[in-house]
Amino acid sequence: MDAQLQTPGLVRGEGLTAWRQIADALTADIAAGLYAAGQQLPTESALAARFSVNRHTVRRALAALAEGGLVRASQGRGTFVEGAPLSYPIGTRTRFSEIVSGAGREAWGDLLAAATVPAAPEQALALALTPGAPVLELHTVHRADGAPLSTALTWLPLPRFAGFGEAYAARGSITRAFAECGVPDYTRMSTRVRARPADAQEASRLDITPGRVVLVVSSVNVDPAGVPIQANRTLFAADRVELVIGG
Repeated sequence: MDAQLQTPGLVRGEGLTAWRQIADALTADIAAGLYAAGQQLPTESALAARFSVNRHTVRRALAALAEGGLVRASQGRGTFVEGAPLSYPIGTRTRFSEIVSGAGREAWGDLLAAATVPAAPEQALALALTPGAPVLELHTVHRADGAPLSTALTWLPLPRFAGFGEAYAARGSITRAFAECGVPDYTRMSTRVRARPADAQEASRLDITPGRVVLVVSSVNVDPAGVPIQANRTLFAADRVELVIGG
């Protein structure tokens, strides 16, 4: 495309790149409510036609919006407007499904992988086990209205929770899976929170760009008798939640 060509909606030759102007225009559209939270943006080709630019320029603009947390790019599906951060209370009874449903959104968890592994020292200490004792390790992604809110590694003692993976895959909920395994209630014993950049695999699971900040919440849950039943490391996309620490 001729660099001097004037294109609709864009100003040429004044120092502001085309992709930046497109990003600003889309930001203004979202702020004006033309695209609501969770709504899919037009395709790259449609935006390229709107601004009379090539798709590479559009792709750079969308990447800038994703880096800023305004949109998320879902591979094979398109680009969606991010919703407002979800208020996520962390206390003695933290329940993902209840929190998300209470905010008027649909909650679901996907089981990515399950395996029996020897407990590492950190997980053994959390679960009051001998290092190397067998534990069930789950890799999961948790969604709100279909958008990934968090991804987690969970460890549970064996043989007590040998059927937990199948129960979780069927129910999409840690709480319902525990109930199916004979634990109708449980409480949070400890929680630690830190922040760090997401690696490539974590970013892919959360539909964010690598390097974006994630909140790492490490926790231990116990059954009504006070026996540790779950060690968990959950990564939240930092701009999708507001953690509220309470009792």
